[in-house]
This record gives sequence, C-alpha cells and structure tokens, in this order.
Amino acid sequence: MNLTLQPNDISEVVEADRAHLWHHLIQHRQFETIDPRIMVEGRGMHVWDATGKRYLDAVSGGVWTVNVGYGRESIADAVRDQLVRLNYFANSAGSIPGSQFAEKLIEVMPGMSRVYYSNSGSEANEKVFKMVRQISHRHHGGRKSKILYRERDYHGTTITTLSAGGQPQRAAHYGPYTPGFVEVPHCLEYRSQYGEIDNYEEKAADAIEEVILREGPDTIGAICLEPITAGGGVITPPEGYWERVQEICAKYDILIHIDEVVCGVGRTGEWFGYQHYGIKPDFVTMAKGVASGYAAISCTVTTEAVFEMFKDDAADPMSYFRDISTFGGCTAGPAAALENMRIIRDEDLLANTTAMGDRLLHNLHELQEKHPVIGDVRGKGLFCGAELVSDRGSKEPVDEKLVQAVVANCMEQGVIIGATNRSLPGFNNTLCLSPALIATNDDIDRITETIDSALGQVFA
Repeated sequence: MNLTLQPNDISEVVEADRAHLWHHLIQHRQFETIDPRIMVEGRGMHVWDATGKRYLDAVSGGVWTVNVGYGRESIADAVRDQLVRLNYFANSAGSIPGSQFAEKLIEVMPGMSRVYYSNSGSEANEKVFKMVRQISHRHHGGRKSKILYRERDYHGTTITTLSAGGQPQRAAHYGPYTPGFVEVPHCLEYRSQYGEIDNYEEKAADAIEEVILREGPDTIGAICLEPITAGGGVITPPEGYWERVQEICAKYDILIHIDEVVCGVGRTGEWFGYQHYGIKPDFVTMAKGVASGYAAISCTVTTEAVFEMFKDDAADPMSYFRDISTFGGCTAGPAAALENMRIIRDEDLLANTTAMGDRLLHNLHELQEKHPVIGDVRGKGLFCGAELVSDRGSKEPVDEKLVQAVVANCMEQGVIIGATNRSLPGFNNTLCLSPALIATNDDIDRITETIDSALGQVFA
C-alpha cells in the first residue's frame, strides 16, 4: 500500500488547536507548556502524528472504534458515492443504504427484527430508555418504569445515560440525575463482594433479583447491561451468570437491553458480545464499530414484539414512538456500515479476532507470570484488560498515576494503549487493549512486548 504523509510543518494548525479546540477527556492546562498531539494520517494498524512519528494503535482510535483499520478506500468510496447520490433525508422516510444495512444487520442477529438509526451510542441507549418508559405508560398503567443498570457499566455521556451509569467519576458534578434508574452489583469475580465462594456467578446474578424484590417487580421495566463491561475494567462475566440473569428477567417480565456500543460488530470474535452467552435480548444498541469511525451511526435494534407495542392503536396520535434523531437520516452511516460489514465477512475477521484474541490473552498471561504488578488478566477476542495491583495478596490497586505512566511509556515507544480513566475512584487501574480486527501475530507481539518493557521501567 502506498503511503503519502501530509507535510509535517503544520505549526499553524497546532496553534489553532491550542487556541480554539476543546479536547475530550483532557486537562488543558498542560497545553500552556506543551503542544497538543495532532494525528494526521492512518493506514492499517498505524497512525502518524504531526511530528511524523508512527504509532501502532492498540485501542482502535482511542475509544474502541476503528474495527477494520485505517485507510479503507472502499468505505470512503462508498460514502462519497452515496453522498453525491443522496446525502440526507430525515428518517421519517427510508433510504437505499438504510434499508439494505438494516436487512444485513438483522441477518446476523437472530430473534431481532427492527433497526432505529441515530448517531451516537448515548443516543441509541436513550432511545431504549424512552421506549421502555412509553411501554410503561401505554401497557402497564405507568408501572414498570424503572430501569436497572449495573455497577461499573457505562452507557453514555448524556445526563440520562449518566443516570444509568455505574461509574461514579463519569457522573460526578453533573447531577441532579434522571430519576427511575436503580443500580445492581457488578459481576467481577476478581473483586468478589462476597469473599471466596464457589458459586460467584449465581450470587452475582441473584443480587439482581434481590434489588428487583426490594424495588418491587411491578416497578421494573428493563435492565440495561453491557455483555462485557468495557470502561469499568474489561469485565468478562463468570460462566453461568448470564443464564441466571435471563431466568430472573423472564420470571419478573423485565425487558433485557444489551449495550453493544463497544463489543458490537466483531470486537469479541462474534458479531455481538451477547452471542457468546446465549442471551435473547429485547433491545440491542451499537455504535462505535458499526462503521469503524468512517461515518457517524448508531443503531437501536428491537424484537418484533417490542415494535408491535408501538402499533397498538393507530387512531391514537400518541401511540407510536414519537422520537426523531436528526442525523439518523444521514445516508453516509449505513453506506459505510454496509461496506464495513462486507470487509469483516470477506476477510474473515471474526475468525482472526478469535485467533489474535487468544494470542493476546496468552501473551498477557505470560506477562502476569513475569510481573507481579499484574493481578488479573481478562477479556474476549480483541478486547482485553490487565488489572494492575500493588500487592497480589491484598489486591490493592496501584496508584492510577503509575497506570498512566505505563500508558505514557508505551506511547513513547510508539504503541498506543488505553487504561480505565475517570471511572471508579481508586480503581482506575486496568490497562485496556482493543486493536483492530485486522491485527497480526506481529502486531499482538509488539503490543505485549511494549507493555512488558513499560512495566519493567515504571515498576523497576
């Protein structure tokens, strides 16, 4: 592949950034003395910054997004061609790519039926919350309006999605929050709330039932969970947990909402994370990997049974889902998503994700044997984490400044990794890895070799 980098002398751009741009998740005081980092180009697994330095990206665009890698001309061509033909029309009417992608998406989601487009994961999750509340009013006399969420899970950045988020640092200072959201305990066995027990999966799931009984089953309309917790520490559920959660929800007529914003579209080696666990959801939401960042798109997918509840009385002007997402009408999103899905299929990236994920976990376990600071390794597919502790016996988390020092050291070596950030007080101590689904053996080995070196230097 030919590579033509942009000119490195972009000092005017750097100064414009420093003077006018408000970056995400960054304390800007540092830019009074150093330049902000500006990425200028990406190809495959790599990105280049304004100084010309090349990085191997092990977090797919910083936030688990660029699933098929950088520089995909076929996606860019598909978007360009669609924009010339029809760039936008409100989703009160259909579009060719919108209909085609919905059909292709449903093909890989047995049991699901309907696709509602919007433009971010937060918005996709908000749609579910509104649907649950409208179902409550129209079909339960206003009861069953509460929504359960799990400690450590994250569902978005709006006030209401923060109200449903189990990461207190994300939500801090942004209250008062939307009422009607109730937290259930996390399912991280490494941090067992119940001590050393043999049936942690049952206990963690039964804790959800305890909350339901405390609140009253007739008040709970839905539960919103990540299949694998992402920013809260890359938490894979213990075996048997999801089966018990499903039993509980069926028992009390509680709808299941699976947030696949991170795990969706191949990240875990299946099309969706929930498909590892035999879950039969009522709602599935997705965003990041849907178009691998080549266009903004998110989807709220429902069963036909949910969809039918909004058709109960056609004569009533308040009976249908009275919601709109302006940019859900953009055609670039589904056009990019169609080509993104074709690439995953044709290049067999689900199988590659499984194979490379196994290699990544193997390498991380080898690092765990070498570095006592690694307390736990977990993950599925190309979505893995390593929790750092100061003492394996007590599991005391390392100071998050040291975690960030590891991230910074890897960056200096030319590898971009992530870490839990502004999520849980005292527990922002997990290194996060989510390289693109195109990763090779050499890519995986370089990532873990770099982490090996960084751990050796930071904790020398």
